[in-house]
Amino acid sequence: MSGSHRPSRWWLLSVAAASIATVGLGLVAPVQAAPTLPAPPLDPGAMVAQVGPAVVNIDTQMNYQSAVGAGTGIVLDPSGVVLTNNHVIAGATGLTAVSVGNGQSYDVDVLGFDRSHDVAVLQLRGASGLPAANIGTSSRVAVGDPVVAMGNSGGHGGTPTAVPGRVVALNQTVSAADELTGTTETLNNMIKADTPIRPGDSGGPMVNAAGQVIGMNTAASDNYKFAQPGGEGYAIPIDQAMAIAGQIRAGISSSTVHIGETAFMGVGVVDDNGGARVATVLADTPAAGTGIAKDDVITSINGRPVNSATDLTDVLDQCHPGDVVTLTWRSPANGEHSATVTLVPGPVG
Repeated sequence: MSGSHRPSRWWLLSVAAASIATVGLGLVAPVQAAPTLPAPPLDPGAMVAQVGPAVVNIDTQMNYQSAVGAGTGIVLDPSGVVLTNNHVIAGATGLTAVSVGNGQSYDVDVLGFDRSHDVAVLQLRGASGLPAANIGTSSRVAVGDPVVAMGNSGGHGGTPTAVPGRVVALNQTVSAADELTGTTETLNNMIKADTPIRPGDSGGPMVNAAGQVIGMNTAASDNYKFAQPGGEGYAIPIDQAMAIAGQIRAGISSSTVHIGETAFMGVGVVDDNGGARVATVLADTPAAGTGIAKDDVITSINGRPVNSATDLTDVLDQCHPGDVVTLTWRSPANGEHSATVTLVPGPVG
């Protein structure tokens, strides 16, 4: 019997001795930290009730493409200043927005856009007293944070749809191609969340547990395609979007920011070796009077080489209606041509 108790007795003595030695040396025994439990997921309904009134549903008419589109916007100011994605309004010949807060429909003016960062700022005509979003900061967003992404999913209008999830990565890079303009852009510093956002959600808010907007949703759509590793669940950090919005609201143009009406020439282009190949020439536009035709390749504008569809768009983004530009192109049958073109107001972005 005594043999069966001895191991237990020596084990107790060894623990006691270790404790005495630790205290005697003035050391603190390590304490095992309790594991940190993840924050619970957010309630989408509660977030919609809190943030939804500061959302607008955007409808676009694209007469040159015989198409319509839909997206979302975030109200920044009670006077109707709205933040959205540039690709939501790109190619639009007409824009309307419906406030979720008051149900009223507004015609829309575009204050400006930054195509390369996919940001645009709108003004709702005649708006006043609209609920404005609580803008947070993206600087403190961390992987694992619970979020809710909301927007005009599927273009159905009405109360925003909302999907809960968590931030799964930061500082992500996504390549996107706009089939309406033929341009390609690379979006950097994106927030990635496991929120399955859909076309129509673009421009909507991604919010944190406090109901603060920490990102602007950017989703692929019929005309706006993500390349790998693209997909759904990406948001532009709100600090980045708000910095660009502030520049636009101040009327400060730059190499990437266009202020005011969009200059329009009337050609649709796609990438071609050494230039931008004309896919279509729209009737009754400045380009139609030059003789340029389908499959011609634009090689320069105002003496600046055009090596891609994006190059052409970048040059036109620095122009305004009424500007006169010199267009040079190469015809498969008739060689080099040049003509001056007076730009006119045209589709947005």
